[in-house]
Amino acid sequence: MCGLIAGIGKVSLTTLDKAVATLTHRGPESSETWVSENQSMFLGHTRLSIIGLDNGAQPISNSDGNVHIVVNGEFYGYREIRDRLLAEGAVFKTETDSEIALHLYLHYGLQALKELRGEFSIVIADERQNCLIAIRDRFGIKPLFYTVHQGAVYFASEIKALLALGVPARWDLETAFYDGFLFRDHARTLFKDIWSVPQGQYAIATPDNIRLYTYWDWNFPTESALALDERSDAECIEEFRSILKESIQDRLVADVPVACYLSGGIDSCAVLGFAQQGLSRPIECYTLAFDDELYNEAPIAEKQAAFAGANYNPIIVGRKDLASAYSDAVWHAETPFVNANGVAKFLLSRAVNQRGIKVVLTGEGADEMLGGYLPFKRDAILHHGNGRSEADSQAMIEQIFESNPAARAIFMRDGADDPAIKEVAARLGWVPSFMETYGQLGRISSSLYRDEMMAGIHPTANPFTYVMDRLPVSQALDGRPRLNQALYLNSKTHMANFILTFLGDRMEMAHSVEGRVPMLDHRLAECAARLPIDMKVRGITEKHVLREAAKDVLIDEVYTREKHPFLAPPVTNAEDPMMQMYEDVFASKALEEQPVIAPDRARNALNMVKMLEGEQKIAFEGLIHKVASITLMHERFGMT
Repeated sequence: MCGLIAGIGKVSLTTLDKAVATLTHRGPESSETWVSENQSMFLGHTRLSIIGLDNGAQPISNSDGNVHIVVNGEFYGYREIRDRLLAEGAVFKTETDSEIALHLYLHYGLQALKELRGEFSIVIADERQNCLIAIRDRFGIKPLFYTVHQGAVYFASEIKALLALGVPARWDLETAFYDGFLFRDHARTLFKDIWSVPQGQYAIATPDNIRLYTYWDWNFPTESALALDERSDAECIEEFRSILKESIQDRLVADVPVACYLSGGIDSCAVLGFAQQGLSRPIECYTLAFDDELYNEAPIAEKQAAFAGANYNPIIVGRKDLASAYSDAVWHAETPFVNANGVAKFLLSRAVNQRGIKVVLTGEGADEMLGGYLPFKRDAILHHGNGRSEADSQAMIEQIFESNPAARAIFMRDGADDPAIKEVAARLGWVPSFMETYGQLGRISSSLYRDEMMAGIHPTANPFTYVMDRLPVSQALDGRPRLNQALYLNSKTHMANFILTFLGDRMEMAHSVEGRVPMLDHRLAECAARLPIDMKVRGITEKHVLREAAKDVLIDEVYTREKHPFLAPPVTNAEDPMMQMYEDVFASKALEEQPVIAPDRARNALNMVKMLEGEQKIAFEGLIHKVASITLMHERFGMT
């Protein structure tokens, strides 16, 4: 796992070194640069050594010295590919997994992308074609940004490296508006003219052009195709279990120790259980421990670790810790957020780094694949009831809301009358529940925006249709079960922009910790896409196939436990360090200067949240996080 930077266009060595240095946290062990003889292309790399510890410096070049590569991430099953390439005459210079991408490209061109399995971003400088090729993994687990600036095209693992190349840090106010709905086009960032290479795509940049191409998308069968599936439950479960176990075992391959992040949820517990099965020694697992009983999953995690035979390590995080790390988490995230969950992940990764761990397995992705969140369960109950009466469906929905106060607090219903949501209904013929919630959140967020900003937003601007207009909606959604439609749309927005960034790579790599995500192995995702709906949500039970596949490695408490969202504890009172942090940010010069939020409205919102209790406070504290993170982005990046 590393940091990378690349460009087609001239840059001074001093500027290039400065930009590479901004990515030191991603690769603290070494850094290298390459500049073409005519100074028209460059690459930079910072290395966190995981495989091939002694000779893995990048960029790596071919024997002719005219094709060069930098890689951030890991490729799984690389030894078999390496052996095949060696038999075909490839000459390897390193023992790393990264080098297979270079030789696959040399032997097969971009058709070889289908052979790469893992979490990765890649840039290839091909002097033969005078172009850069920038590739992102299938779900966007690893970041890759780009911009066109003063006739040059730049790519980097993080936006801050692009800023160090001289790209101005300016707000994209239209994206800020869309971001309030938590349904932002994954290609857009909050920085004007800085873009993200979308998941499953690659970009080809020449001196006068940049074009994007899709090499993979998450494809779901039609309802009619699913109806022809004659597999038994046992066969579905066994296929899922087999691919998941292989995915986990592949991600244990490293030349350094591998640990697990563990919560009380079924996803990380299943990963731990299957990982430990393949090891002769206890694996280290690390769990966030909060001082709020409703949000503290440490007691369950400790039982699961003992059952698996793993070494349990609780990382105690208090509100003072969250408050002190908040600004740094914003700097690493490079995006606003609506809770402190990622800040807690930032602290967890810092503690893990201090214990000498470079690689962790995580459970992210299972909820997004298998309908684990409450809105997905609601969709399954409403639209896949197999003849169940409307009254029974409504009773089931009330049951899942009543049994899960943490999830209930962050999920809003009854947003169907919102104009943006009505347009979704007209397009799809229905409205996914998570979009209904986000529509309401967006309207609430909009009430805080400056009038000057809103004057520049078209009155009919709709983040939902904006995203849908840029997706192959007809090809991907027509004829598909409604739950699968929701999963697809979520994978392109909330999962990509939040789960895999603020809860994933950006908070892990802030402390040089590589997160590996076995639940998002694309073969497992393709398996999940082919499953009948009731293997995902059965009755009111989410992730049925995972629950059954992992039953033997789970304690009963985890096996029977309903999905609880990972949430950092909300603010409690005026003496809470988080509230004191809010007060400082809301009184800052940066709040007055940033162009997104109206300061008086923000302070009114903070006063309102102080008076709220329970679930209402949890729901509306998201507004305060949004204001605080936007303000700190403005301050930390010197945005205009």
